[in-house]
Amino acid sequence: MADVTEAAPQSGGETEQKPVQVKWYRSVFYNATILGLCSFAAPGLWGAMNSLGAGGSQSPYLVNTGNALTFCLMIISCWLTSSIVKYIGITGALFVGTIGYAPYSAGLYLNNRYGVEWLVIVGAAFCGISAGIFWAAETAIAIAYPEPRNRGRMVAYWLTWTRIGQILGGAINLGLNADRNQAGKVSYTVYIVFIALQSSGTLVALLLNRPSKVQRRDGTPVQLIIYDNPWQEIKTTTKTFLTKKFLLIVLWIGQGVYSEAVFFTYNALWFSVRARALGSFLSGIVAVICGNLLGLWLDQHQISLRTRSRRAFAVIMTLQGAWWLWLTINVTEYRRTQPIFDWTDPGFGRAFGVFVLLVSGFQLNYNFSYFIIGQISSSPQETIRLAALLRGTESAWQAVSYGLNAVPVIAAVGGPYINFGLWGASLLPAWLVIKDFGADGDKSDLESHAEIQGEDLRKDESSN
Repeated sequence: MADVTEAAPQSGGETEQKPVQVKWYRSVFYNATILGLCSFAAPGLWGAMNSLGAGGSQSPYLVNTGNALTFCLMIISCWLTSSIVKYIGITGALFVGTIGYAPYSAGLYLNNRYGVEWLVIVGAAFCGISAGIFWAAETAIAIAYPEPRNRGRMVAYWLTWTRIGQILGGAINLGLNADRNQAGKVSYTVYIVFIALQSSGTLVALLLNRPSKVQRRDGTPVQLIIYDNPWQEIKTTTKTFLTKKFLLIVLWIGQGVYSEAVFFTYNALWFSVRARALGSFLSGIVAVICGNLLGLWLDQHQISLRTRSRRAFAVIMTLQGAWWLWLTINVTEYRRTQPIFDWTDPGFGRAFGVFVLLVSGFQLNYNFSYFIIGQISSSPQETIRLAALLRGTESAWQAVSYGLNAVPVIAAVGGPYINFGLWGASLLPAWLVIKDFGADGDKSDLESHAEIQGEDLRKDESSN
């Protein structure tokens, strides 16, 4: 493929810069694709299995316990990621982060086929140790590699690959289980396919460019490096967590990610095997569409940052509230009537529709969380720390969620009630952060980013 030559933006309107030679294998799009393929193979297929409800198992309780362990360990590994990046780099961190997903799937395979339970827990532990590193690394890459002007679309593009994993997994499951209109577990053949695909993600991670090798179309360098020693980095990361802006979004992060265990358990409890597979497939498609529309909106820089951020927040949270009300009504009734819905049954649309929409809401919250981190970050180093803290906080909430959803009464009705309450409690604190975006003279995020880069360059020059 030929190299792409694009003109760099002019500085001050007077001096014309030389054209920037962008090689396709160094471009932001190439790296977003590699990151996306890794996300497809690792968390994407993890999500595909769990979108079937309980990892495809008949009962959700063992798998929810394993997932709770995964997310507990991810809290620790996320917190340590910025220190790990100092020694092995961001690409090395991504590679290490892909390793633990295949053992997780192997545990589900043995449990599904032979009833073996211990590897579900051991596989979940392996997954938790590596996945925390993966989550933090991929978030830092997704925020730092793209030009600020295209960040929203690139984040949406990358996350599309994660949902493609779910879509493909759902399609495979639907094909293998289309005749199974009763409750039960999915075919064990599914797990063999997933294990092979997840193993390939480790090799794909090696194709990611180091930050210094990435070529942006605007000619600006990617800065993603850690300078401090590990202990200092851990202390600085902890201090970043305790900042006002981050603490204010902790509940908002929680209401977004707590939902995963809730709607996956809902899918496992109240639907037939083939309906669960259909849910995995369709919800992924709808989530991709919604996520990319949000990314497109966030990149409309002719509209002020203030307007974009406030309207996105208002739409996402209004929809989330409506969907939680819908689910709360459903589970309150189903707890009493104990139905199992197949797509030929009366009431299937009402039961099924809210699952698809909640998966889409999860995607919207994910996309918007990266936007928030990009706005509150003040330096490349802080981007890595905030990315690690975001994913660590998500892991903590999901550990609580999966742990509680291993309890039958919480799985049946308590989960939606708790999540609905979290949604309400998160509105005001999150708004206190969102309302300040673009309020500083109504600057755009591009202008703010340029100021930060200019300040970093001046610091570098003064230190030399």
